[in-house]
Amino acid sequence: MAQNNSARLVAVELDEGSILRSTPDVEHERAVAIYDLIEENEFEPLGDAGGPYRLKLSLVEKRLVFLVEREEGDPVVTHILSLTPLRKVVKDYFLICESYFEAIKTATPSQIEAIDMGRRGVHNEGSRILMERLEGKIRVDMQTARRLFTLVCALHWKG
Repeated sequence: MAQNNSARLVAVELDEGSILRSTPDVEHERAVAIYDLIEENEFEPLGDAGGPYRLKLSLVEKRLVFLVEREEGDPVVTHILSLTPLRKVVKDYFLICESYFEAIKTATPSQIEAIDMGRRGVHNEGSRILMERLEGKIRVDMQTARRLFTLVCALHWKG
């Protein structure tokens, strides 16, 4: 799909107050997710055609906050979403990731592949839920939703 130059993110920030510092591997995953998201995304607050946009993600009182600004920093919209619909899938995702990281130490390649397929399936489920939560607020494609779900998980990571 051809990318509309204005319907996209050019910067993404995770609220420092919402995340805990973690292992170098987890920090690297966050950085890669942000890099990949900025490189390729479809992101358009509905009713606004003035992008490109900057996004600040945070957790406030167990709610997910999407603070959207124009590239220059002018406010566009803030959406506050309940985390309840995502809570179980995030928990499942962390459990399967834990299993995956344990498996890569001792399991056979086919066992690792099976766990990884399960991990991707749970990640896709979380991405679909996030797209549903953003419906009517912000238009995103599946790849953008997947990368945003990774960042939502990063905000939940407790080490």
